[in-house]
Amino acid sequence: MTHVREYQPDQYTIVGNHLAQHRGLSAAAIGIAVHILSLPEGARVDIRSLAERFPEGRDRIACALRELEERGYVERVRERLPSGRMVTRTYAFHAPALTRARREAEPETAAAPVASAAPAATVPAAQASPTIPAATVPDLAVLDLAVSGGPPSGVESATRTQVPEPAAARAEQESTCGEHRDKAEALLAGLRRTDIRLTLSGREVRRLAPLVVAWFENGLGRASVIHALTDDLPLHVRHPAGFLRNRLLDLLPPALPPLPGAGESEPLPSRPLPPPPAMATCEGGCDRGFRAPFPGAWCRDCRAARPGEAPVAPAGVTALV
Repeated sequence: MTHVREYQPDQYTIVGNHLAQHRGLSAAAIGIAVHILSLPEGARVDIRSLAERFPEGRDRIACALRELEERGYVERVRERLPSGRMVTRTYAFHAPALTRARREAEPETAAAPVASAAPAATVPAAQASPTIPAATVPDLAVLDLAVSGGPPSGVESATRTQVPEPAAARAEQESTCGEHRDKAEALLAGLRRTDIRLTLSGREVRRLAPLVVAWFENGLGRASVIHALTDDLPLHVRHPAGFLRNRLLDLLPPALPPLPGAGESEPLPSRPLPPPPAMATCEGGCDRGFRAPFPGAWCRDCRAARPGEAPVAPAGVTALV
């Protein structure tokens, strides 16, 4: 075999040989795995969508997905949306062995000495965004130290500027942040599928997650955040974490103001409905019972059969149709 290679500046997918040459996977499973890895974030990869894309039937595709799940390349999790509807979220792993090793090593590296390299710092209240919880500001300052190698300008000690918050307000912020935390971390970890230059480590994902949560709390959706982070990227991104942090802070839109008068306007007074017309017998000759708006009125069928003979409704009275 001889390879005929061409330079591809874009529109390509990196696939490891551990998948392309896997001894335990069928050809259909490897092909579907490569197709899934080439899709953008948020694409549908359920059995029905894959069956519409490939000539293989649903049974063959379902069997291939089970193979990928057994080997760790695909993980399908049932989740409940805020609306109460149950959905299946699919996680595609580009290198399952590396992901497993990183997760096993995370408890050991959780207490890394980065935070002890410099005193905890916080952004002054005049510069901090009002929508970002104050409890997350020290993490942002530590990220500045890790990215730039020194303390950011205009940063003071947390012991001098940080004001303790009431326990109730702090608990409310933590609960609100926890609602979107997992979604924010999944979004940041998946940015490398959109652009390999935005690959982040697990620690950087955890430190940037509160900034993404602030976008979610201001009413922005997942697609809006991904577009803001990946649109018009520079040619070289030397520090992805610092670059994304700057975009999340600089491009954060304000929260939507409440609708005018929402929850403050009084309900309009209800006017009583007029009583219905009284029941009467049609005077047109059919003896049908109906609600007559005035004495001597004809029913609808008699008025249609003899339009010129039907009595006219008095002024101010609307005849029934």
